[in-house]
Amino acid sequence: MIKLLRRMKAREWLMVLVCVLLIIGQIYFDLTMPDYMKELTEMIQLPGSSQSEILTVGAKMLGCALASMALAVACGYLSAQIAAGFSYTLREELFDKVADFGKREMDGFSVPSLITRTTNDVTQIQMLISMGLQMLVKAPIMAVWAVLKIVNKSWELSMVTGGFVLVLLLMMGVMLVILIPRFRRVQKMTDDINRIARENVSGINVVHAFNAEEYQNKKFAVANDALTNTQLFNQRTFSLLMPTMTLAMNGLSLAIYWLGAYLIEKISLTDAMARISLLGDVVVFNTYATYVVMSLMMIVMIFMMLPAAQVSAGRILEVLEQKSDIVSGKRTEGKTVGTVEFQNVSFRYPDGGGEVLKDISFKAEKGETIAFIGAGLQSRADGKIHFLF
Repeated sequence: MIKLLRRMKAREWLMVLVCVLLIIGQIYFDLTMPDYMKELTEMIQLPGSSQSEILTVGAKMLGCALASMALAVACGYLSAQIAAGFSYTLREELFDKVADFGKREMDGFSVPSLITRTTNDVTQIQMLISMGLQMLVKAPIMAVWAVLKIVNKSWELSMVTGGFVLVLLLMMGVMLVILIPRFRRVQKMTDDINRIARENVSGINVVHAFNAEEYQNKKFAVANDALTNTQLFNQRTFSLLMPTMTLAMNGLSLAIYWLGAYLIEKISLTDAMARISLLGDVVVFNTYATYVVMSLMMIVMIFMMLPAAQVSAGRILEVLEQKSDIVSGKRTEGKTVGTVEFQNVSFRYPDGGGEVLKDISFKAEKGETIAFIGAGLQSRADGKIHFLF
């Protein structure tokens, strides 16, 4: 995947850098709000707090929310621009590369596979960039930043959060090990679907002539069922992730508040300031812990797209890095116009046993038609062509 992304243009990399800066700003405003939340919680609990002070803190929280939203919208716009521009570049490079392929390369990839790589595989990369760029950058930064915010507040609450995160990471790892090979099968099965559909459409007259509609339908049904069953397994497995993550997030909140209530109860009733301060820490800790779980949820969403995109990237690179047997010459101008001359040219099919044409030399003048007929051709010493039967 990284090797493919290196093909991005400088303008697109610049937009990526701007998008990263916007995401960092967004994370800053998101993680600043819990600090104001703690201050607001303490102000509500303490006597003597004025309404104007509470409204001021609330206005700061609203400002952080609006700033985060504005940065998210700007980053989303840039992500769409990057994805569209990069997919355009990939399709253009793939088309130009395939145009230079000879028979050997075409037989090696097959026409349906090349069509799938130019359309479906490029779309997978585009979806990953447009939807996953923000989450790919935001998730790890937010998780680390939130952990640093809460690491010194309470070791008991930190242990509870760490346990939840560890269990979720193990579950995600097991699912990915199971699913990644199946995503590779999906792309190959998509090639089979395209191949069968193309054969049926291209040879529809032959199918009708031999009354082979039922045979073609069964042939397509086998490939379609295999693809559908594989996709169902993948999607059903992924469907377990989001409910599990939501359950973990809500369970973590309950565990934090339950443990926080226990810790507050242990403080003497005479020490009201300490109880209020700990209450604020519990509220803030719960918010930051929720951000950590949300980061994991974003990573899960990335992992839902990344395996398919990784496979697609490899398939695209296979085409772009394939060396063609047909190499264009460097000379583009000649003394005559419309004349084509071959000197000592031989030809054989990639899967053939021997040369079909051997040491052929001839010149086709403008307007002439040259035809070769026979089991084999060979040039004589005088430069004229004779037939080998």
